[in-house]
Amino acid sequence: MKESQTVEFKKSLAEINEILETISAFSNTKGGKILVGIEENKDGTIKEVVGITIKGKEIENLTNEIKQNTDPVIFPSIEFVRMGGKEVLSVEVEENQSKPVFAKGRAYKRVGRSSIKLSIDEIRNLTKESVNYSFTDMICKDAKMEDIDWDFVRKEFIPLYESISERKVIGKPEEFLESLQCLKGQKVTNAGILLFGKTPLKFLMNAYIAAARYKREVESTERLDYKEFTGNLFQQIDACDKYIKENIVVMSRQHPYRVQREDIPEYGLFSIRELVTNAACHRDYSEQGSKVIVKLFKDRLEIYNIGGFPKGINSRNILSKQYSRNPIVANVLAKVRYIEELGEGWNKIIDEHKKHPLHPQMPKIEADKYSFLVTLYSTRDKFEEKKEVITLTERQKVILQSLQKEGMITTGSCAQLLHVSQDTALRELSKLQTLKQIKQKGVGKSIYYTAA
Repeated sequence: MKESQTVEFKKSLAEINEILETISAFSNTKGGKILVGIEENKDGTIKEVVGITIKGKEIENLTNEIKQNTDPVIFPSIEFVRMGGKEVLSVEVEENQSKPVFAKGRAYKRVGRSSIKLSIDEIRNLTKESVNYSFTDMICKDAKMEDIDWDFVRKEFIPLYESISERKVIGKPEEFLESLQCLKGQKVTNAGILLFGKTPLKFLMNAYIAAARYKREVESTERLDYKEFTGNLFQQIDACDKYIKENIVVMSRQHPYRVQREDIPEYGLFSIRELVTNAACHRDYSEQGSKVIVKLFKDRLEIYNIGGFPKGINSRNILSKQYSRNPIVANVLAKVRYIEELGEGWNKIIDEHKKHPLHPQMPKIEADKYSFLVTLYSTRDKFEEKKEVITLTERQKVILQSLQKEGMITTGSCAQLLHVSQDTALRELSKLQTLKQIKQKGVGKSIYYTAA
């Protein structure tokens, strides 16, 4: 063994300043291991294993030195290993995703077997790279390949992906997940655990959705129900979406000219699923203080998640700006159509509200630096207001039934259908227009009518 890009020898803990510099260098490069208790030759080979004897609180003091003098704080793995029959202290440092890491106000990088101070430009570039790095891109600490639910990957995700993309997955499932950036070699990323883990909560506390139903318009002890949806993100989204839709009101009204009744959900069904998916996809998983929370009241549906608007995004420009806090998660969900691509989700939510027959109040978005809350408003009260009793003549019913079958009608074809004059047919068509049952299209001799 000799010193290298990832290995450094130190004779004793008296070299604490050099140890701190190396910790900074390893953190900013590829990680590495410092072995304390080894004297090296000039070429970096081992001259002598002198070993190390720890007295009193020296390990605790070393830990505190590292904690107090690194920014962001580094927590290396410290343990004793035996080399040449003696005890050597191993200080193992992983590459830090939040760069640059400073030691006593200075930042270093590893070049060969040397720790070199970073220039201002290098610090600036590392900072830019770090800002663009998502928590879900990082390696999930302690997660192993066997923590992936490979049955779910093989039997559910890959067939769904192949069906939607119309492409055959070639190669091993491991290679496919690596192409999706859910694996890095044999290491699992946080995105991989969230999307395909057997038990994501084992590694990411509060990475689940909690839902509660209340009897009235405010939170109270009269909670009707409470559910928690765990598992991978696909399972959470599906279960929560199903739960909400099973517990909302679907209203029905019978049109006098239709055989089938019209079912009207109190909330737009697309909006529900898209907002649940958005909450699971875009929450800040680096902040484990809370989970996604869904609250279903008598008059509204609230969906809350950790992580407010990113810089440059607000409630006024959310339709035109595109941003994903967790781009790998968003990319995988988009590939199997769990989430809309190209930022179209909010446009479709607004469009669904505009086209809803009861014209619901538009969604309300509230966000601060730390959280995001979307409120959908119920239309069940409007349903009672919109109930209309429309009395149609037999002739009018015949016209509407024909329209339902043919798609359009002219004054001439209407006169033939009813066996009446064109003037009488025109009067019936005009009455149906007044009742907002049909629409006039075209001009002059090309005028025709369609169902409203």
